[in-house]
Amino acid sequence: MIASILIAAAIAAPPPADYTWREALDAIREVETGGEPNGGIGAKGDNGNALGPYQIWPAYHQDAAERDKTLTSYRSCLGSKSYSERVVRAYMHRYSRAALLRLERGAGTLRDVEVIARIHHGGPRGHRKKATAKYWRKVRGHLARRGAVEVWR
Repeated sequence: MIASILIAAAIAAPPPADYTWREALDAIREVETGGEPNGGIGAKGDNGNALGPYQIWPAYHQDAAERDKTLTSYRSCLGSKSYSERVVRAYMHRYSRAALLRLERGAGTLRDVEVIARIHHGGPRGHRKKATAKYWRKVRGHLARRGAVEVWR
């Protein structure tokens, strides 16, 4: 009896989805600069303090550059999507390494994407801040529109 209930529950529950680093980055970029021409290249926000497709602040860049010594020019965030992505990766390697590595393997969970997004928006402890929940809902909405989030989740 118990075994048949467990089997029925396993069959009824959809399998957990796997998420990738690319899906996470694309959803974050869409929230940050999705409406901007050129995918956010050249975008300036927050009175010029946030630059490029991922709206990176100087302190975020400096923090990432402490981990990746090849990140030498904050202004490069403005005109280079690939440079900006290296900044985001270095930052996440420092503050959410396990989630980053799972996403890079294509085995990330929805929670991993959430942690990455909320840290991106709210700093090293952003995933714990109530203030980043609204941002996460926007990122999750972009995942859903791209078909990366199952409706039942």
